[in-house]
Amino acid sequence: MIPRRDLKFIGYGFLMGGADIIPGVSGGTVALILGIYERLVTAISRFDLEFVRALKSRRWLAAAERVDAGFLGALLIGIGTGIASLASLMHDLLNHQRQHTFAVFFGLILASSWIVVRLAGRPTAAFWLLAAAGAVGAYWFVGLPFLESPPTGLWYLFACGTVAICAMILPGVSGAFVLLVLGAYAEITGALRNVLGLREVSDSLAAIVVFVAGCAVGIVSFSKFLKWLLARFEWQTLAVLCGLMLGSLRKIWPFKQDLTPSEPSFSRKQFENLWPDLGRTETWLSLALLTTAAGLVIVLDLWSRHSTRPRPPAEQPASTT
Repeated sequence: MIPRRDLKFIGYGFLMGGADIIPGVSGGTVALILGIYERLVTAISRFDLEFVRALKSRRWLAAAERVDAGFLGALLIGIGTGIASLASLMHDLLNHQRQHTFAVFFGLILASSWIVVRLAGRPTAAFWLLAAAGAVGAYWFVGLPFLESPPTGLWYLFACGTVAICAMILPGVSGAFVLLVLGAYAEITGALRNVLGLREVSDSLAAIVVFVAGCAVGIVSFSKFLKWLLARFEWQTLAVLCGLMLGSLRKIWPFKQDLTPSEPSFSRKQFENLWPDLGRTETWLSLALLTTAAGLVIVLDLWSRHSTRPRPPAEQPASTT
């Protein structure tokens, strides 16, 4: 029987996997909302020489404890399940209820940025300057056009995996969108479909293996750097992360005009952000969903802080001697 704690982390991974398949939404943001972001970064960063030495000396328990294997394993099961089971649902929602779906994610990310500000304590002017720089950078990045003629070859897929996986653990930066910008999204998803459909298995499997290898190198290296930043420059790192989240909201602004109506694939579509038409019922429904999603994040944050607050020690009964 699976322990209740692992079931919780499987559920968290499920939500992260569902978010990661949407270009513009980051699994790192979901981890931040759920309160497991720092633990995730720390666990990944511990795939190091000490971990390898433990494996070589067959100290399996020490190696597992080093990388928080129970936590990571449950999370990975959930992420895989989320990607597999929610891909079809998200595809339908993005194609038929795009405005309402983006409204929910917009509210979630907007409220999550407030959590980052709270974690920084009392933000100073320097905090907001760094946040503004991060926001401008993310705003520019998510507006980039896709590469129409990207390089080809396994080396490029390795490089794309290295970069995209780093984005996936950053709140506010979507790894799926990074793959779109680099022109590798269709190739990777196509390779996955080919393997599952038993078509062109050898070439497609080679592409997936090389891409996954790039992901492994990227996430271990970058997580160490990110953990170092959080340990030594915590408020500065939080400021930039907050800015990245706010700037990325450009990508999932709910009210858009489809500039490529003849393009059947959502991942290849391009949109222009519009001011909401307040005369439409659909607009008010989207705003209600946005507000509800943001409120849910704030309530969950308040609840988690209350539930983890240390309780005062119980009074000892007076001595009767």
